[in-house]
Amino acid sequence: MRTSLIGEGLDLRYGRAPVVHGVSLELRPGAVTALLGPNGSGKSTVLRTLARLHPLSAGEVRLAGEAGERSTALLSAKELATALTLFSQSRTCPQGLSVREVVAFGRHPHRRRFAGLGEADRAAIGRAMEMTGIADFADRGVGELSGGEMQRVWLASCLAQDTGIVLLDEPTTHLDLRYQIETLDLVRGLAEDHGTAVGIVLHDLDHAARIADHVVLLRKGRVHAVGTVDEVLTSQNLSEVYELPIDVLRDPAGGRLRIDALGHRTPRRAAPAAL
Repeated sequence: MRTSLIGEGLDLRYGRAPVVHGVSLELRPGAVTALLGPNGSGKSTVLRTLARLHPLSAGEVRLAGEAGERSTALLSAKELATALTLFSQSRTCPQGLSVREVVAFGRHPHRRRFAGLGEADRAAIGRAMEMTGIADFADRGVGELSGGEMQRVWLASCLAQDTGIVLLDEPTTHLDLRYQIETLDLVRGLAEDHGTAVGIVLHDLDHAARIADHVVLLRKGRVHAVGTVDEVLTSQNLSEVYELPIDVLRDPAGGRLRIDALGHRTPRRAAPAAL
């Protein structure tokens, strides 16, 4: 069943300090929603809150599907883990385990207590490793891996969880150019081919322009703009949020947006038109 994830009126704090103010967003099946903004704008905190890893000061997070809507606060940990998965940056590298064993962590919500891996589990693990390009070193110890390789292992573990909602916090960090692009293609495939609702935090604005259907642009914990890529990723919006001149141009060959942050010593280039 295809399910949306809705955050409404989210107020979030760290201790007594408010960090997010009244943020609302909806992650829809078959669509990629990118959360963008400078460091400290609250985008990763919002993503963690959607996964119930950061407490709410106000507001509500709900799942919505054919059976109606339900607050995630009412779900058990297992119910939530079969509905959504989160790829986060703060993961420790387990020692003494193989790549395949770490990817298998993603199957825990689907297994009975003390039960071994079933056929469906093994199929999901194999599919996740193929999707992330790590099948060739499935039997290697994770202690032998580079940071970028370990990044893909954790991503595979999330995909093995096989949920209808996937939350990704900067999944291209530590990856070389090839695997950055392959990861972005994978994210698009989750939405287009599997109907997954994807929420993704990105720093690279060009990456967001490449894969997003919807954009939530945050500034100092508040929504500055929300809408389609063309509606949100404008020179005016980005220059206001990042507080420096930013050109947004459309590539005449491929039609994609090109985003160019200009320093004070960078001359503005000749271009067809800024958006």
